[in-house]
Order: sequence, then structure tokens, then C-alpha cells
Amino acid sequence: MNHFSTLMQLLRDREKFWLDISKEVRLENKIVGLLICNSVFFAIYGAIIGSFNGLLQMFASAVKLPALYLITLIICLPTLYFFDLIYGSNRSFGQYLALLLSSMSIISVMLFCFAPITLFFRLSINDYEFFKLFNVVIFAVTGFIGINFFYRAMLFVNEQDTEKAKYRNSIFKAWLVLYAFVGSQLGWTLRPFFGTLGKEFELFRDIEGNVYVHLFKVVSHVLGFK
Repeated sequence: MNHFSTLMQLLRDREKFWLDISKEVRLENKIVGLLICNSVFFAIYGAIIGSFNGLLQMFASAVKLPALYLITLIICLPTLYFFDLIYGSNRSFGQYLALLLSSMSIISVMLFCFAPITLFFRLSINDYEFFKLFNVVIFAVTGFIGINFFYRAMLFVNEQDTEKAKYRNSIFKAWLVLYAFVGSQLGWTLRPFFGTLGKEFELFRDIEGNVYVHLFKVVSHVLGFK
């Protein structure tokens, strides 16, 4: 329960939570608590979207969805930390990690809130392409909100009265774009999350093409252009 109380502190008073991070107040407890909460909520949503193709896919997606967000963090966070360090940041790696985990918590909570709706569509329709596109929209919306949350958190904890802070903000905006691209392509690499209706279970698929071409095909199919 202590781990979930950490999440509730973030949701109820985010500015105090950010201030505690900037002062490194119980930083390790915050990191562990947010990591556990994120993993649980992502796993629940992953299990729902994976249920379209049986139990094996459901369990695989329950593991792969938390892995997607955590691996994206592992890949991208060092870049932000060291570039910020070069331009005069005095924040620790743990502070950056806690801030990014807090933004991931917003995403995981929103996905958890969408879970009943997603489950309803899962049980009430049998259109695989629509279900996939519906979830892509949910991931895009929650991801955008999470990135915006992280941006505001960084502005809150960073010094705003120096020339170096302006350079760091510019670098941070570019990093957010990089983070979005890495997350999207990693999701494509770790597929399938939904499985393919009527086909045997696959843990991973061969790497081919990219996520953007595939999304174009899915949208075309749903709109009846294909």
C-alpha cells in the first residue's frame, strides 16, 4: 500500500511532489513506488489488449507493455541527463529518473482508467483492425499528456533565470521528440501486443518496415480505402 500512496501523493499535489524531488526528499522510495505502480497498471492494460488472441498473448502483452515504457526510459534518459549536465544542470540522475517515472505514472493511470472501456470494446466487437486503431489512439493521447506532464515538471524544477537554463529547455524539447520516436519504434520492434486473430501465438515478429507505414495501412483499412 505504501507504493500506491506514493502515486496518490503525485496525483493529489504534483507541485509538492516535484518540489520533494528537487530537494531529494525520500527519492529512492518515490522511484520504487512509482516503478511498481506503473508496472502493475501497464500489465493490466497489456493483458486486456492481448486477450484478443488467447491466454498466451494476454500474458505476453502483460509483460511487454511495461517493458516497452521502461526500456524506452532506459534508452533515452542517459541522453537527457548528460546533455543537461553539459549545459550546467545540477540535478542528479535519480531526480531525472523520478521525474520521468512520475510522467509515466500519469500515462499508466490513464490507461488503467481506459481499461474498462477497452475491455467493453474487446468483448462487444470482433473487428481486429478497429480495436487496434482504437488502442493506438489511446496510446497516442495518453503519451502526449504524459510527455506534457514531464515537460511541465522539468520547467518546475529547473532554474529559469539563467542563460544556461534556456539552452537546457531547448535541448529538452528536442529530447521529447526523440523520446516519442524511440518509444514508437520500440513498440513496433516488440510487437505483437494484440496478436493476430486466428493465427498462432508469436512472442515476437521479424523486424520489417516501421510503425508509421503500418499505421497508415491500418487507418486505410478502417476507413475502407483497402
